[in-house]
Amino acid sequence: MKKFVSLLLGLTMLTGLTACSGGDDAVVSNDAEYTVGLLQMVEHPSLDEIRTAIEDEIAAQGYADVIALDYQNGQNDPSTMNTITQKFVANKDDAIVAIATVAAQSAAAATTDIPIIFSAVTDPVAAELVTDPNAPDSNISGISDVIDVSAIFGLAEELTPEVASYGFIYNMGEVNSVSVINDAKAYLDANNIHYEEAFVTNIGEVTTAAQSLIGKVDAFFLPIDNTVASAMSNVAEIANSNQIPVYVAADSMVNDGGLATVGVNYTQLGKQTADMLIRILIDGETIAENPVESMTEYSVTVNPDTAAAIGVDVSKYIAE
Repeated sequence: MKKFVSLLLGLTMLTGLTACSGGDDAVVSNDAEYTVGLLQMVEHPSLDEIRTAIEDEIAAQGYADVIALDYQNGQNDPSTMNTITQKFVANKDDAIVAIATVAAQSAAAATTDIPIIFSAVTDPVAAELVTDPNAPDSNISGISDVIDVSAIFGLAEELTPEVASYGFIYNMGEVNSVSVINDAKAYLDANNIHYEEAFVTNIGEVTTAAQSLIGKVDAFFLPIDNTVASAMSNVAEIANSNQIPVYVAADSMVNDGGLATVGVNYTQLGKQTADMLIRILIDGETIAENPVESMTEYSVTVNPDTAAAIGVDVSKYIAE
C-alpha cells in the first residue's frame, strides 16, 4: 500500500441527497430549510475532496438537517454544466456552490440573483467572476486556490538541484491553469531556467503530451489543471520510468504519483467554502460582506514511493 505524507505548514456526512450526473434529478430532502445547488466540474480526487469537506463541515457545524446539497457532476462538459445551473435557478435554490472555474462561470452566467460561492478558482478576476476580489459587487464570491509557484520551485531546487529545465502540461482552455503557468514562466524566466510546453484539450491527450516532453526536460511542472489531474497516474508512470521528477500544485496530484508540492490542502479549501456558505445562509451575511478568500493553509506533500523510484531523498518531509 502506498504511503503518502504531508507536513502542514500553516496549519461524510451526506445530507439528504443522491449524487447524480448531468441533468438527472437529484433527491433532495424536503425537510431542510435551505437547498443549495452544488455543481462539481468533474469527478477527480482533488475536487471530490473539496466536496466531501464541504459536506463534512456543514455536518460538523450542526447544519446537516438544515442545508440540503443537491450535488450534480458536470462531467467536464460546459453544456451539461449550463443545463445543471439553469435547473438550480428554475428550482429557486437558496445558493449555488460551484467547484472549479468552469463550473463557477456556468453558475455566473445562469443567475445574477442567487448567491454563488465558488471553490478552487485560481484566478477569479481572469475568469471574469469578480472585478475586485476584495469588494465583491455582484452575487459571487468564494475561495481561491491560488498558489505561490516560487515556493514549489524552491522545494524543487532543494530536492533536485540538478534540474535545469521544466516541462509544462496543461489545458489552455482552463483559465486557472493558464494563470499558474504564467506565474511559473515569469519565475523561470527571471531565474534563466528553460521550459517546454505541451498542450492538451482533453484527458486522452495527456499521456501523449507527457511522452512528447521526454528527452527535452529534466522535470515536469503541472498546475492545478482538472484535465491533467484526471490523468495524473499516467503522467507519473511515464515520468517514473524515465527518472523524471514531477512537481505539482495540489497534494492530491502527489497522492496520484507526483513527487512533491507546496500546494493546496483541499480539505481546508472545502472547509473554508462551507464556512462562507454558512455565513451567508445561516448568519444572513451578504456576498458584499464576504470578499474572496485565499487559502489559509498550505502544505509540503511528498510521495515516498515516487521518491524511491527516481532516487530522490525526501526523508526531511516524512513525519516520524
